[in-house]
Amino acid sequence: MDVTDFPDDLVQTQAAWNATYQALAAPRSCDTTALRRRLLLLSVRLWWHPYWETVPSVPTARSELRHLARTHGAVRAA
Repeated sequence: MDVTDFPDDLVQTQAAWNATYQALAAPRSCDTTALRRRLLLLSVRLWWHPYWETVPSVPTARSELRHLARTHGAVRAA
């Protein structure tokens, strides 16, 4: 699968999910309730995105999306 097949909003949502998860996992996180609610909202958006109806292997595509979002996050941080 070509990573350019992912819609921008899906990649951005996955990147936001990663950032929220990291913030929640950080020691002494403030406002964990809000972070948990955001993580749940982002999880629902990721899970039910219409893109998943167009791919033959959803588990593989989800894995590639997570990898892509982590890679883009590392590039932005550099």
